Amino acid sequence: MIVLLALFGALALVTPLLVRRWGRWTFVALALLPAAGAVWTALQAPRALGDSPPATAVEWIPTLGMSLSFRMDALSWVMALLVLVVGALVLLYCAWYFTDDEPALGRFAALLLAFAGVMFGLVTSNDIIVMFIFWEATSVLSYLLIGHYTGRRESRGAALQALLVTTTGGLAMFVGIIVLVVHSGTTSIAAIVAAPPSLTDPLIITAVVLILIGAISKSALVPFHFWLPAAMAAPTPVSAYLHAAAMVKAGIYLIARLAPGYADMPGWRGLLVTVGVATMLVGGWRSLRQTDLKLLLAYGTVSQLGFLTLVLAFGEPNIALAGLTLLVGHAAFKATLFLVVGIVDHDTGTRDIRELSGLGRARPVLAGVAVLAAASMAGLPPLLGFVAKEAVFATLIEQIALTPTWAWIALVGAVVGSIFTVAYTARFVWGAFAAKPDMEPTEVHSSGAGMLVAPALLSGFGVLTGIAPQLLEPYLEPYADSYGEEPDYHLALWHGLEPALALTVVVLAVGGVLFWRRASVLRMQGYFPRVPDASRSYNSVVRAVNWAGLVTSRALQRRGLPGYLTMIFAVFIASVAASAIAGADLVGSVIAWDYPTQAVVAAFMIVAAIASALVRQRFTAVLLVGMVGYGMVALFGMHGAPDLALTQALVETVTLVVFVLVLRRLPHRIAEHNVPRHRLLRAAIGIAVGVAMSVVAVVALGSRTSEPISNELPEMALVEGHGQNVVNVLLVDIRAWDTMGEIAMLVAVATGVASLLFVTGREGSEPRLSRPSEGLSVRRRGATASAVTEPAITGAITTIEPESFTAAGEEPLDFSAGDDEAPTRRSWLLAGRTLSAANRSILLEVLVRFLFHPAMVVSVYLLFAGHNAPGGGFAGGLLAGLALLARYLAGGRYELAEAAPVDAGRLLGGGILLAAGTAAGALLFGQQVLESTWFEYSWGPLSLSAGTSTLFDIGVYLVVLGVSLDILRSLGAQVDRHQQDIADAREEARS
Repeated sequence: MIVLLALFGALALVTPLLVRRWGRWTFVALALLPAAGAVWTALQAPRALGDSPPATAVEWIPTLGMSLSFRMDALSWVMALLVLVVGALVLLYCAWYFTDDEPALGRFAALLLAFAGVMFGLVTSNDIIVMFIFWEATSVLSYLLIGHYTGRRESRGAALQALLVTTTGGLAMFVGIIVLVVHSGTTSIAAIVAAPPSLTDPLIITAVVLILIGAISKSALVPFHFWLPAAMAAPTPVSAYLHAAAMVKAGIYLIARLAPGYADMPGWRGLLVTVGVATMLVGGWRSLRQTDLKLLLAYGTVSQLGFLTLVLAFGEPNIALAGLTLLVGHAAFKATLFLVVGIVDHDTGTRDIRELSGLGRARPVLAGVAVLAAASMAGLPPLLGFVAKEAVFATLIEQIALTPTWAWIALVGAVVGSIFTVAYTARFVWGAFAAKPDMEPTEVHSSGAGMLVAPALLSGFGVLTGIAPQLLEPYLEPYADSYGEEPDYHLALWHGLEPALALTVVVLAVGGVLFWRRASVLRMQGYFPRVPDASRSYNSVVRAVNWAGLVTSRALQRRGLPGYLTMIFAVFIASVAASAIAGADLVGSVIAWDYPTQAVVAAFMIVAAIASALVRQRFTAVLLVGMVGYGMVALFGMHGAPDLALTQALVETVTLVVFVLVLRRLPHRIAEHNVPRHRLLRAAIGIAVGVAMSVVAVVALGSRTSEPISNELPEMALVEGHGQNVVNVLLVDIRAWDTMGEIAMLVAVATGVASLLFVTGREGSEPRLSRPSEGLSVRRRGATASAVTEPAITGAITTIEPESFTAAGEEPLDFSAGDDEAPTRRSWLLAGRTLSAANRSILLEVLVRFLFHPAMVVSVYLLFAGHNAPGGGFAGGLLAGLALLARYLAGGRYELAEAAPVDAGRLLGGGILLAAGTAAGALLFGQQVLESTWFEYSWGPLSLSAGTSTLFDIGVYLVVLGVSLDILRSLGAQVDRHQQDIADAREEARS
């Protein structure tokens, strides 16, 4: 199971590349993986349905008792088959549904495949914490899939709504899981269900109810049902998979999973039956007024999810068998109908029943497939839906003798809800395929037979298992056995004349009357107010939260950045510092310095820090702050920490230059337009923060009660990390989790900076300069355009004439410095001629030309030498970033494009994926996540040794380099572009 999950993840990662090469036909290849997984799962039937279910586990966090544990029992086996089979068919369907020019098709394909893998992990997880991780992953992936059409406001809104609702329920569920794990003493789902804690303990009851809230929100049950119809803004394959057979079934699966152990808990049956009946009635009633076929099915899905919930709430073997049969039947017929709606929309351009007419005659095979699935949904014989509904009615009637109140409520609710189901099913078939009077037949464009394969197979499954339900029962009955006794009810197409059959006849008859009198029903619905309206309640809550945030921000975050910092520092002083002073002992003695030079450096830093707060020029203040940073470099060096000193020096240099880049768009003087107020208060707060930090440091040293672990770090680094550089081994091995979080933060920061400046999306580099042999032209001031056909190369140094380059895809560049003739100076950099003479420095160009490549080589050296010498991925990435920074400062944004013709986002993504892949790759060797593995190879006198931590460090290197490049393009090239646009606008206005 772990291997199958790894295959899903690996294939999802490369899917965008495959789509770029094969287009929409990639979906056919992708469908092979879930299909193969379904075959493998089917072959596990003897063990999964027997007494020794397949199981596998890999330790993850032993101290918390957590492991990557997977187990395939009867329920997991059924759910896994549903997820994989329907997933394979939906992926196959996508090959005909989409066109090659579909926007972001590669991303969509990768997300849909990843979702199939995540759902497989969810239904097979035996560790409840791991199951919750998969649970939340489905919410994130569904958010991305629902919001596939990013340019549509309704798509983005629906995606956000689904994410907020399901993750809010997930948070409540997580609290319940933690309580249950603590009281059970295990994270194993099988153990938690087999030996539940005291079912009368109020804390356990609360925990289970919190878990059920998560299930209710995930499965779109009342009062969280509104997110599912809104999610119909997603592409139809998403609706067919996530909202019919997969994601919304996750909550139902969790209820079915916990029912054998917790169905007798006080409140379980009452809560679920009430929610199930309310959901079934609300969804069915709302569906009767829908004119969009997809929305009609969405509300119908809500109704059917309520039906499944009220059935599985009882925790009785016979009803459990009926409920699992209904779950399988619903997945088959509802996925079929969603796929059919996709074909209708694809062929006619509409899903509105007021615009469809005569489609049944134009597409008889499609109509036949849809009618079979719809008949199963309505509960007509001889289809699986009829068998399942008969089983539910019959077993609920038997349950009346055991739990009369809730059984009667469930039975009446199921009957009334089924009446609505018949009515909206008839409305669906009539609206989609009937020839309506006074309407011209809808124009149809055939989509080909390929799109019919998936819905036809699913519809055929409903027919086959309806005619011969005894073929299905052996695979469903083992789940019912998990309740402690074998069910005495058996699936059959004909049970004779019995009360359940009579109820079915009543349901079909009354449902038919509702459809026949549909106009009257619509008028009657108009008299009923939509109260309570959960969707409006959600919008009210969102508005209230936004209002509260606005009021809080106005009250606490006033007067811009100084006001924000004042509030943050005040809270810090009042809480953290006060707690440290009150709760710990001061250190016995404090050593002021080890060497007198340290005091000199510290005095230098103090003077620079005070001066930075007093000067009025921004540039001077930045330099003074930089001097404080370089003072830290000196202190690190004196303390024998060259690695820290190197990193601090590189960070300080990069920071200093970034500040300078930003200062170009700011006034030269501080507070030039606004006179600063409350200067004494600001000074007091600053001094208080400094004192508080000093006290915290002293208190922290005085609070130590045991021998520090740092004494063991050198030995741990050498023995376990195979490195002599303690700092680097600490970062990429011993405390790699911290580094993983830090590089993730760097990616977030880079993305935030880029989004603030680029707004609509991270732009790539500037257009690269075309080679002279391409015969492009260049415009010079005061001269006509001239063609360039010959390169100008002399000796080892390229002499770049004014006509030698032009930006590919742009207007020809003006390389002149304002004179009638272009300058004749040599250009030591590729884009040197793009700068005016006033902005060029030949000395800087020469230095950068000779130092850039050595700097890049040294950065790679630092990367690979960092395990045993000062350096590492962070320092190497910073040095490479500095080298690119030098190219930009010497040659401008076009020089940066030549030096780094790569998207910064790809570097960031590649780095974080490499680091995360290395972290997860340890599992393949039976180790914990981020535990390093070391390889040694000897061949004669030569020996090679390398560790997985080096791969992790390469990921850090790529992330740091990507951040540097992103910041250069955001605060450097983008600012240059803005300034150029302003200058061009002014020149145009003057002319």
